[in-house]
Amino acid sequence: MSASAESMKILSDRINALEESATIGMAKKARELGAQGISVVNLSFGEPDFQTPQHIKDAAKKAIDEGFTFYTPVSGIPDLKNAIVSKLKRDNGLEYKPENIVVSTGAKQSIANALLCLVNPGDEVIIYSPYWVSYSELVKLAEGVPVLIEGTIENNFKASIAQLRAAITPRTKVVMFSSPCNPTGSVFSGKELEEIANELLKHDNIYALADEIYEFINFGEKHVSIASFEGMKDRTVLVNGVSKGYAMTGWRIGYMAAPKWIADACDKLQGQVTSATCSIAQKAAVAAVGGIMEPTWEMNKAFLRRRDLVYGLLKEIPGIKTNLPMGAFYFFPDVKAYLGKTTPEGNKINEAMDLCLYILSDAHVSTVPGDAFGVPGYIRISFAASDENLVKAMTNIKASLSKLK
Repeated sequence: MSASAESMKILSDRINALEESATIGMAKKARELGAQGISVVNLSFGEPDFQTPQHIKDAAKKAIDEGFTFYTPVSGIPDLKNAIVSKLKRDNGLEYKPENIVVSTGAKQSIANALLCLVNPGDEVIIYSPYWVSYSELVKLAEGVPVLIEGTIENNFKASIAQLRAAITPRTKVVMFSSPCNPTGSVFSGKELEEIANELLKHDNIYALADEIYEFINFGEKHVSIASFEGMKDRTVLVNGVSKGYAMTGWRIGYMAAPKWIADACDKLQGQVTSATCSIAQKAAVAAVGGIMEPTWEMNKAFLRRRDLVYGLLKEIPGIKTNLPMGAFYFFPDVKAYLGKTTPEGNKINEAMDLCLYILSDAHVSTVPGDAFGVPGYIRISFAASDENLVKAMTNIKASLSKLK
């Protein structure tokens, strides 16, 4: 038996069943090419290319200078929890107390906490698909069963209420989605969210897990939270954070707002897994959540300009089908026209991963295959990059795809 096979035998079934994050995997490949001196435009990572605003960095420096370097309460410092409560009232019309808030090391941990606290082995979690890469894997980690309901490019990747209704069974425990959505950029309207809420309220003990991390990167109507509909605040775990809207990916601050009994459970779990997140990052997050919003709106304007730029360039590539995303900073084009073709080196493009690897090696642009988001035949392209790099990337991709026969 090989060392690798022996290691697999020793490792837990839990970890062996877990897939590597495709976004992280493709970014790793891009960095490997970069280390070889090859200039790669990395459009695989969901990361704003802007610097964290200065007032937020200043708050962190002040916290260091004042010696705020000790352990904090597991669920977050009072200043930050109060700032989040104020933000939820200001932006979302939601009334919470600090006891409903749990601050974690990124929104990903908030989602993991919620699933591990709510899902028993065999419970079903309905996931709107395409979905962020970690959703299904975190459900599996909680020993739940992912149940996918898939939207199509024709309906902006939003599954219908009929699909949701058909997917609900006596084992359904959670319905989860992101809006604005990663990877598609689709945004649920208030009417669509109200329909989802009305359907969930027909059933006892089904909870919504709403990932709202892209709330402030929105190009259409004002963001609406499903928790704002009558009866839903007690049935919703609202997840958000500072990574996207404030360009703070490396600070690792996410949070949830939830019924107290769920928040208490997540506090208990987090206390055994990581305890509190970084004290300095929490002080920075206070300045972000409770501070001026002008830098956020300026970033949003840039993302809108880049969206329109990339949309125009994608439409010039034969065989590519795309919709127009209304939020986040991704395109999720249909690339099935290129599957089955052959590269100049004689390699057949069988699936989206093959196409992404070809684009990486030939065009020197990093993207992510749609399979990682639950939908084969698509790729995710981030437009969180400079205008210059986006033009370069789209030009290179168009040239590389033209070589396929």
